[in-house]
Amino acid sequence: MAKDLFSTLDLNLLRTFIILHQERNMRRASERLFVSQPAVSKALQRLRDHFEDELFVKTHHGLRATEYANELAEGLAPLLNEISITINGSKDFDPKELDGTLKVALAPFILSSYASEIFQAIRSQAPNVQIHFLNWSRSTMEEIIKGEVTLGVNYEINHGPKELLTKLIAQDTFCAYVRKDHPLKGNRLRINDCHDLEFATIIASDWNSNISFSEKLMKIKGVEPKIGFRSELPSAIVDVVANSDMVFPASKTVNEKKLSQLRRLDIEYDGLVVEPCLHAYYHHKNRRNETVHWLRKIITDIIVSNLEKRDLPE
Repeated sequence: MAKDLFSTLDLNLLRTFIILHQERNMRRASERLFVSQPAVSKALQRLRDHFEDELFVKTHHGLRATEYANELAEGLAPLLNEISITINGSKDFDPKELDGTLKVALAPFILSSYASEIFQAIRSQAPNVQIHFLNWSRSTMEEIIKGEVTLGVNYEINHGPKELLTKLIAQDTFCAYVRKDHPLKGNRLRINDCHDLEFATIIASDWNSNISFSEKLMKIKGVEPKIGFRSELPSAIVDVVANSDMVFPASKTVNEKKLSQLRRLDIEYDGLVVEPCLHAYYHHKNRRNETVHWLRKIITDIIVSNLEKRDLPE
């Protein structure tokens, strides 16, 4: 008869195993588990004895999972997620009962424009939480998968891992901003008229890290863009544009009050269909997590409301 590995297993060890498999590092695993490294080492030895497999092998770069450990993690992870969903969803959700820290990663345009509004909306419903707003970075998708970031908001990402779920928040468009006494006259800008202009563009990790959205559009129309400045901080771009002849292509979501020292130009796309979309990103295990969906709704309502205000005739 085959050995019954389940009935003799301390189920508390399974969470340690999954986190070790995610981190491949004893120190980081101990930090996530809020225990000492010796405690993690002891748990790992118990797991090795139980499964009669090394599970993780030390290397210069951390821990390497054995083939058996990979098979075990692939089967266990979704089951533990379902248990978590069932237990955490067993009573009515009330944000007033939330405590601890909520970490939300936001695209630069959203973070710079609506941090205060989103913060106030969250705290009005969940007064006991600590809120961390992070600028979306190259590590954000991995941090969402590991559970270090609760929710992310960015433009559509085509190379996202399969563990991430996406939910459409809003369809965006772009306009352009220049300093108020810029030589350009009028309030419209055609892409075909951009040959002699210099641009300052935003860097949004995982969306346009290598080439900006505006550069792609100009190249499609046969315009070789001249990029003079790039930054992850919209405030830095505004400062540069306000003191130069550069043009700043900006999301429609940008809070115009933040750009009061600049002049807005509507872009004529010359037949191009331009529909960049903002999405919420969260781990597949949180597909029924009410805290995640509550956060997503707050952020969606604020962004959509502000976009609708921008569309109203003056």
